Amino acid sequence: METLEFVIYPDGRVQEKVTGIVGTSCAEVTAAIEAQLGVVLTTEQTSEFFAQPVQQTAAATAQATFSEW
Repeated sequence: METLEFVIYPDGRVQEKVTGIVGTSCAEVTAAIEAQLGVVLTTEQTSEFFAQPVQQTAAATAQATFSEW
């Protein structure tokens, strides 16, 4: 589940925390929001940023055999 959490401090600073998004696509998701909020002072990548997306492929084979008794 993708989650964006914002903490707004009394002095106007906004802390953004993103969870559930793997890899660099996090920047794509948050770019428009950050552009509206103002200047980004710092960024800190989580372990999810460095994780590789899981790609699963499945192949099924069917083999029909019969008995000659």
